[in-house]
Amino acid sequence: MEKILVVDDEENIRSLIRKYGEFEGYEIAEAANGMEAVELCRKHDFDFIIMDVMMPELDGFSACAKIRETGKNTPVLMLSARGEEYDKIHGFELGVDDYVVKPFSPKELMMRVRAILSRAGKGEREKQLLEFGGLVIDVSAMVVYVDGQKAELSPKGYELLYYLAKNKGIALTREKLITEVWGYDFYGDDRTLDTHIKLLRSALGNYRDYIVTLRGVGYRFEA
Repeated sequence: MEKILVVDDEENIRSLIRKYGEFEGYEIAEAANGMEAVELCRKHDFDFIIMDVMMPELDGFSACAKIRETGKNTPVLMLSARGEEYDKIHGFELGVDDYVVKPFSPKELMMRVRAILSRAGKGEREKQLLEFGGLVIDVSAMVVYVDGQKAELSPKGYELLYYLAKNKGIALTREKLITEVWGYDFYGDDRTLDTHIKLLRSALGNYRDYIVTLRGVGYRFEA
């Protein structure tokens, strides 16, 4: 049974997510603010975190950053009453996997959680390395090394790189990438993909050019 940490200062929101989460078979833990979430993550391991952005004491972005500092790469989905592009980009830079704007559909939320957990689990079960010179993708550990140094990638950034790399030399449309990496239930837009590509190239350093832009089509991985 996967353990999900729900972090929100509104008790009714936490109760709603708990109800739907337990119905889906997840074990649910709760935190009323960012500081409480950080402490719980230091003491326990969670398979997924649903985190509100605007909270007292410590906001969701700051809490996510502190959790990442502990070395835990738990998938995170952010909730927010704000839908500005800046907030989304900031979240993605911190390693957030998905972003849902309030008010939201609990059923859709659970579909997104299930899709992310499913893709993460699939990646962990595969045992292999993909090597392209100094760029190495450890599929079993979901870790990427650039010239021997571990690259700082979000889980979603890793999934995107892995899908591009395993389809080396193949032109992948934007629609194909969004469907395969985010799933059929994705409700965002093309800018989400562009933001992740930008962050991914930055993380790859000297190997950034391995991701080739195909104008009007999508992207291709060349090494």
